[in-house]
Amino acid sequence: MQRPIAARRTWIFAAGADEAALRRAAEARPDVLIQDLEDFTPPQLKLQARLLCRPTADLCREAGVIPALRINPLEHVGHDDLAAAMQAGIGVILLAKTAGPEQVAALDRAITRHERDLGRAVGATEIVPNVETAAALVRITSLAEASSRVTAMLMASEDMAADLGVGRTAGSEELAYARSRFLFECVAAGVLAIDCPYTFSRREDIDRDLAFAVARGFKAKALVDPAQVAHVNDRLTPSEAQMKAARRLISVFEQARADGRTPAELDGHRIEVPSYKAALRLLERAAVLGVAPPASEP
Repeated sequence: MQRPIAARRTWIFAAGADEAALRRAAEARPDVLIQDLEDFTPPQLKLQARLLCRPTADLCREAGVIPALRINPLEHVGHDDLAAAMQAGIGVILLAKTAGPEQVAALDRAITRHERDLGRAVGATEIVPNVETAAALVRITSLAEASSRVTAMLMASEDMAADLGVGRTAGSEELAYARSRFLFECVAAGVLAIDCPYTFSRREDIDRDLAFAVARGFKAKALVDPAQVAHVNDRLTPSEAQMKAARRLISVFEQARADGRTPAELDGHRIEVPSYKAALRLLERAAVLGVAPPASEP
């Protein structure tokens, strides 16, 4: 059974025609492996990359990883990319350089034709638009509404910085507003927000980047380095301390309600209904991710 969208924390890109890179990415056990047929694959290697779609998808399934494919825009060579993906049974299609809802709608129609021709359930294939420009960032709701297949969106880092006319830095200060706006827009549109790839390698830098993402509520992140997968998965998974704190808050709130006391208070903090619901959601997320609940306090 395919992992639900809420449980897909790490989305790693790997060069579409590089068998060794694809294998390393799968062996790192991300939640999703994105075989990239766009920027990571030069024009002369795109045919070779398409031929690797089926073996890569099989490799992913053997590793318990969801196979995905990033295709080029349909108006370029995207139709050839999509055909290779559908033949390989890949159920998650990322659309590079998504600019407007008409592109998403066109991709929806193309996928539907493939599903019917292949005898598959219509609607089973997901679309993940890639938000790479300021113009796309402010159109997220319309992108999401263009197709019921849209389950998530992914924000670019290098392309977004280039569109803004700024250089990339290890601290990513240049993308702070765009990342926050992206998350806000995705939550409003009801789709998973996949935070932009972090393209620096120092551990302290990725920790700082993750702290920014987690503090704002991101539940998923794109990657390019297999060595970072386990660490990012860990940071995007509720910890035992967080689960214990959530259970304690829920217990105090529910006991106060049962006693007819309102508001409840915990450690000098007034517990309102939103805090109670947030604690419930954290435990629900842990359950979706298969995280065992902490042992009850004696």
